[in-house]
Amino acid sequence: MSKKIAIIGTGFGALGAAARLLSEGYQVEMFEKRDKPGGRAYVYEQNGYRFDGGPTVITAPFMFDDIFEKAGKKRSDYFDLVPCEPFYRIFNHEGKYFDYNSDENFIYSEIDRWNPEDKEGYRKFMKTTKPIFQKGFVELADKPFLSFMDMMRVAPDLIRLKSHQNVYKYVSKYVKNDFLRRCFSFHPLLVGGNPFDTTSIYSMIHYLEREWGVHYAMGGTGSIVNAFVKLIEELGGKIHYNTEISRIRVGANRRVEGLELGGEFIPADAVISNADVAFTYRYLIDEPLRKTYTNRKLDRMKYSMSLFVLYFGTDRRYTDTKLKHHNIIMSKRYKELLKDIFDKKVLADDFSLYLHMPTYTDPSLAPEGGESFYVLSPVPHLDGDTDWSETADEYGDRILNFLEKNYLPNLHKHIKARLHIDPIHFRDTLNSYKGSAFSVQPLLTQSAWFRPHNRSEEFGNLYFVGAGTHPGAGLPGVLSSSIIAENLIREDLPLSGKN
Repeated sequence: MSKKIAIIGTGFGALGAAARLLSEGYQVEMFEKRDKPGGRAYVYEQNGYRFDGGPTVITAPFMFDDIFEKAGKKRSDYFDLVPCEPFYRIFNHEGKYFDYNSDENFIYSEIDRWNPEDKEGYRKFMKTTKPIFQKGFVELADKPFLSFMDMMRVAPDLIRLKSHQNVYKYVSKYVKNDFLRRCFSFHPLLVGGNPFDTTSIYSMIHYLEREWGVHYAMGGTGSIVNAFVKLIEELGGKIHYNTEISRIRVGANRRVEGLELGGEFIPADAVISNADVAFTYRYLIDEPLRKTYTNRKLDRMKYSMSLFVLYFGTDRRYTDTKLKHHNIIMSKRYKELLKDIFDKKVLADDFSLYLHMPTYTDPSLAPEGGESFYVLSPVPHLDGDTDWSETADEYGDRILNFLEKNYLPNLHKHIKARLHIDPIHFRDTLNSYKGSAFSVQPLLTQSAWFRPHNRSEEFGNLYFVGAGTHPGAGLPGVLSSSIIAENLIREDLPLSGKN
């Protein structure tokens, strides 16, 4: 007989797990709080402009291909991916920039413009990141760490690969120019980490991008979400929208029995939560039932920064400026700004920005002759004392003023759409504990076995996918967590004739 899997949320971890399990013959029912799927990849629309709410950098495209192939389908029949060239344009505080892509000679020519002596250091850096990538991503990203022995088996490798060092320190061993150090160490910010705290294992992100490129999904990341929904429904899965979970019901034998939705109970053989791990434990499971993830333990864990994301549309094109599809704009300060965000939890006067201009590649996201923008600023999570209900609009104005002065001429008079999300949105709409944008911070002491497990340590048939569990945030990470969840459920709840 088939087994029923109930999934909380419709983020990429949930969508990947649902498609995989349906392909194996499990029954899958998904429950989404909002009116549309996607979780952090929700799509906003205003005045004819479309904005991807969350992830915009697509790497490791084969991971999407694998999910569709498992269902006997071709990913290319559902959505198109195109490469971005360059991957990023990274600006210093003076507006000078560094481009990088997968062409080694091109990267050397870019390094040459900043510090010719760093070409050899970069070559050595890339050589050392290859084994980190091989171990951290190829071998371990889709393997669960459920026991301390799982951790001990890889500990010698982690020691050998200098995982105790942070990403910035690791990069700095090989690269001497201060701006180039920033260019090759910012990647942890894409998954919620401070480059000065995050384990050097995350330096593999740079290698991963070099290996498979950086891509864009035509129609925006929302087109990938829609493709998953179509696949899931073709496979017989059910998705309920505007449906908020009030409680995960736990039985006498410490196994979950299903989900409570107000007065309705949905029985299930297993539950997968794509909701924030801390939120799931703290607000969906009664505290007396939790022996490991007590409220005190959840409070002691360290969480990623939050984000302020401003979406705006213009009635003119800006493709004639120095901007590209993906742009990183660095503040004059680097370590000090990150300290303000992660440690002091104060909103600084300056900011570093990720500016996404998808209409550079895909004009369909804006009315004809217009441009669609997404600008992201890392900010402290809600342990800081910023009152975002009072600050958000003014902070957005500061960002727009900066962009108009330095990158987007006459911006204000061309804006035809504008909206934003902030830490309050992450807490109240996305149910992210403390308003963090990426859940549990990717520190060495909160990675692998030390991270909340993919199979709950508390309840044998509760599973986690998404940013807060192993291996962590970012699309490759959350899709890897869906592989782990599928494999664990196939092992724990085998179907007759399977396994």
